[in-house]
Amino acid sequence: MNNTQYGSVELTDEDRNYNGSLYLEVRNAIFANPYQKLWGAEDAPPLPIYEVSLASVLGGILPFGKPWRFFQSVERTVDSDADLRWGNDGKGFRRLLHPNGICLTGLWEITEETDYSGYFKKGSKALIVGRYSTCCTDTRRGHIRSLSLAGKLYPTTDVRHMEPLRTASFFTQQDLGGDFSDFINDAELRNTPDTRSWRRGSGLPVFLLEGAAFLRADKEPSQRQLYEIAELGKPEDEATCTPEFMRLTVVPEQPRIEGEVLDYRDEIMAQIYDKGDPRPKRKLSFNIDVSDTGETKGTPVFERRIISDWHTIGKITFTEAVASYNGDFVLHYNHPTWRDDRNDPSTATRVGGRKIR
Repeated sequence: MNNTQYGSVELTDEDRNYNGSLYLEVRNAIFANPYQKLWGAEDAPPLPIYEVSLASVLGGILPFGKPWRFFQSVERTVDSDADLRWGNDGKGFRRLLHPNGICLTGLWEITEETDYSGYFKKGSKALIVGRYSTCCTDTRRGHIRSLSLAGKLYPTTDVRHMEPLRTASFFTQQDLGGDFSDFINDAELRNTPDTRSWRRGSGLPVFLLEGAAFLRADKEPSQRQLYEIAELGKPEDEATCTPEFMRLTVVPEQPRIEGEVLDYRDEIMAQIYDKGDPRPKRKLSFNIDVSDTGETKGTPVFERRIISDWHTIGKITFTEAVASYNGDFVLHYNHPTWRDDRNDPSTATRVGGRKIR
């Protein structure tokens, strides 16, 4: 599949028929076809870089023609809970945003007392499949980029569980307009990022179309609520209690990977592996911080969120990583639709595949 072949970006029967998945099924899928058979080997090919372009986002936007491809993609990612989307040809779908990623597997763990529900409660442990990506085309340090970590939690620690489980997704990102961190160690990833749109430079039209599409399909395009995690494994008669803000940062003791103009995917691989050795040698860990105290200032193109009273409640520990075709084209994350009250499902913006408020 090349840059002009997009696959089924819209909602399909594959999405509608989803009823959970096996962790091992998803893990094996993303490790099945790595871009480099052995990371760091002298004969390893360079990692591919898929372009984010205005042309790809504009496809179908004109009236009386094909449907607006990007809007279909936005609707699908909100409406579909699917973990893998193979498509009719088994080649998946082309991401129009965040096309360049690296996948990680490990453990989500809440170690501190909280007032929250589901997998935000103390003692919660879940298998996690993460995808670390950047919003746009450039993946190298020394360039403006917006790093992002999406995750899906399986409510189990048994990697060989044999019954399909429904997952809970989250999205965290740096400033949506872009940021300057050269090391992943310095990146602050939040479910409610700031927005300095002018940093996108020539990519500003894509950024504006992204916001327009999400506003048309859903609501609050710059925030991703966390209620899926707060409802994961929760008894039906227990009230949902979700933190408003979540921040992920690399733990202070994690080493820093030096190098000129380094691709962040190589930086992440180097955190866990030695070059030319397929066996994991180290771990990559992130602190999980939450808060319910904050305010938003500014306009949608220059939005700043001032958040205080952060509390570290746990950790994500990744033990494997891979940059692969299936990780970029088949793995899928659900964007939870907006709720006016994050703890009340009856206030959801989209229900049954359509926007109702």
